[in-house]
Amino acid sequence: MNEEPDQELDALIRAIPEGWTRVQIDGHDWGITRVTRAGGKSISFDAELLGDRERLGANVWNTSEGAVLKPCEVPAAKVMRILRGAAAALQGPPLTLP
Repeated sequence: MNEEPDQELDALIRAIPEGWTRVQIDGHDWGITRVTRAGGKSISFDAELLGDRERLGANVWNTSEGAVLKPCEVPAAKVMRILRGAAAALQGPPLTLP
């Protein structure tokens, strides 16, 4: 789990709209949810592959030094992959990830 503040994470989580959104990542539909709490100090991010059982979640803590990722029982790299794909999908055509 990454305990260091992360500028990329901050930009990615800000690209995700509040509430539930449907995005296409690597040709698959995902439902993503962002909920901001504590005046922006804590953000929860959940994603589910629609029509499948795959789900993941994480919290992002906004500290005085920057955003810190706290994944929930999944690797941080997987959360970041989905965040990158969702942010890209929301800004343009569907993205195919490696």
